[in-house]
Amino acid sequence: MIPELGQFAIALALIAACVQSVLPMLGAARGNLVWMRAGTATSVVQALLIAFAFGVLMRSYIVSDFTVLNVVQNSNSLKPMIYKIAGTWGNHEGSLLLWVLILALFGAAVALFGGNIPNGLKARTLSVQAWISVGFLSFMIFTSNPFERVFPPPMDGNDLNPLLQDIGLAIHPPLLYIGYVGFSIVFSFAVAALIEGRVDPAWARWVRPWTLAAWVALTGGIALGSWWAYYELGWGGWWFWDPVENVSFMPWLLGTALLHSAIVTEKRDTFKSWTILLAILTFSLSLLGTFIVRSGLLTSVHAFAVDPERGLYILGLLGLSIGGSLTLFAVRAPAMEGGGLFAPISREAGLLINNLLLATATATVLFGTLYPLFLEAMTNEKISVGPPFFNASFIPVTLPLIIVMAIGPFLSWKRADLAGVLSRMKLLLALVVLATLAVWYFTTGGPVLAVVSMGIAFWLIGATAMEWARRVKLFKADAWSRIRRQPRASHGMTLAHIGIGVVMMGVIGSSAWKEEVVAFAEPGTQVQVAGFDLTFEGISEERGPNYLAQVATIKVERAGAQITTLYPERRTYPVARSTTTESDIRQTLAGDLYLSIAEPAAEGSEGKWVLRALYEPLVNFLWIGSALLVCGGLLSLSDRRLRVGAPRKTRAPVAATPAE
Repeated sequence: MIPELGQFAIALALIAACVQSVLPMLGAARGNLVWMRAGTATSVVQALLIAFAFGVLMRSYIVSDFTVLNVVQNSNSLKPMIYKIAGTWGNHEGSLLLWVLILALFGAAVALFGGNIPNGLKARTLSVQAWISVGFLSFMIFTSNPFERVFPPPMDGNDLNPLLQDIGLAIHPPLLYIGYVGFSIVFSFAVAALIEGRVDPAWARWVRPWTLAAWVALTGGIALGSWWAYYELGWGGWWFWDPVENVSFMPWLLGTALLHSAIVTEKRDTFKSWTILLAILTFSLSLLGTFIVRSGLLTSVHAFAVDPERGLYILGLLGLSIGGSLTLFAVRAPAMEGGGLFAPISREAGLLINNLLLATATATVLFGTLYPLFLEAMTNEKISVGPPFFNASFIPVTLPLIIVMAIGPFLSWKRADLAGVLSRMKLLLALVVLATLAVWYFTTGGPVLAVVSMGIAFWLIGATAMEWARRVKLFKADAWSRIRRQPRASHGMTLAHIGIGVVMMGVIGSSAWKEEVVAFAEPGTQVQVAGFDLTFEGISEERGPNYLAQVATIKVERAGAQITTLYPERRTYPVARSTTTESDIRQTLAGDLYLSIAEPAAEGSEGKWVLRALYEPLVNFLWIGSALLVCGGLLSLSDRRLRVGAPRKTRAPVAATPAE
């Protein structure tokens, strides 16, 4: 009976979304305040109903209700509780319910906390948000019911994919969805502004905090997924340019451009059409990712390979959303442009270059992701577009972007003196050159492009720190007071830009100077990698809550002294009938020693194991830099100017009498 209540709640939420999609929009068109404010009530009701349905599904997983087909297919009574809960969204139907829940929560947040937004814009925004909800709620009801029953119920379930039974994957999807779906509210603001026919600095200020919140969540989700792939999949990499990785990366790139473009619209009342277009395209890429993951086009660790008919339904939603919004943009945007003029050398120009390079990088990733799919659809020929293509095409676009990012904050609005800025940075440039030469000296044999890229990372970190020190007058009296008076958003920008430089260092170090050894191992086998001496001591058997593990014991020495002992595992899940590789890692700031084991496939190697040993220099800078990006975004989000948005309109004070 309880699962039926969840299904009924979804049906009621669809009715609420239908009302919300029409009534506030009509109210805004007719100036009917009551109808406009109906959007607030329906947004909250819709969010509560979907939250109830999500809670019902989670309860089914917690109590192992095997009368629900979704639970049977993705859970098991022996599974640890944390993974029973994570199983709620570790499948197509459950993740879609989470997707719709986050969509409704963003709409309810605007309804409850957007009191300073004009009634007309708020009503239209909530209506557009409800249009998206109607599409996905109907998709769930007609094709992806999470509460479908199974009779007679089996004694136990099939278990969740063992690769997903990990704490990183328990948190990674919700963060990604907050990022993906968070851009929906920015999309709704953009379409509402097009319908209203007005975009101004106040609109940009209302949009920025929602964009920033989605960007922070997406950043955290991508970083967490990369970390999971690094330690869980056993191949020692953190990014493979997998199509499903790419579809999360593309909205992040355009979302970054949108953040910077909205700043120009707010500060200088320009880039208005461009900001609207970025808002539409960013969420469109999120929808495209949803289609690719759920259409059955791809088979991936991350993908839900499901019935292609579901993909056709999402493709229809995709066409309506993207086609309709871009058509509206084509009609309304030309009348909106205007705003301040600026010189070719100015902060506006720097941000424009930033946006164009980010858009080019996004287009590059989009082409490499979709081209194999189009080719297969047209010719039935399968090709693979992998890391060589993306590295060769993406890196030349991003390196100039980093150089511009370092200089941009030094430029003034409207007109700037580039020669003067570079003159003030001469000492920094000299230090960066010396640091780059030092890297070249200590990494003999490494690729020249890696050394140059490391120098550009130093340039970004140094320039960002220099700009912050100059802004707060760090070496003058009362610097702490000036630091405290600076807007938090400016400190957040500094942290985020330094984070990008630190991430670059991790990417370069772990890619260009990685060392790897693969060997057949049996008790007593010794292997050397990156100055470490490894001794394979044997395999022991252990039992987990729902798996059997074969654990290797490997002694690690350096210069004759034992450093540590590592225990990589090979796990077998009897119910799921699959195995996973669990690496063990010695982590230091300088680099990671990464070990994993696998059963041998070669003939004549019975009794031996495949030992994979890697040394990943600077790889932890990836996670440190990602943490700085997230902290910078959160610090900016806490800025009072972003929390309150545009000021409320207040009545003019009544003139005082002479006696008063």
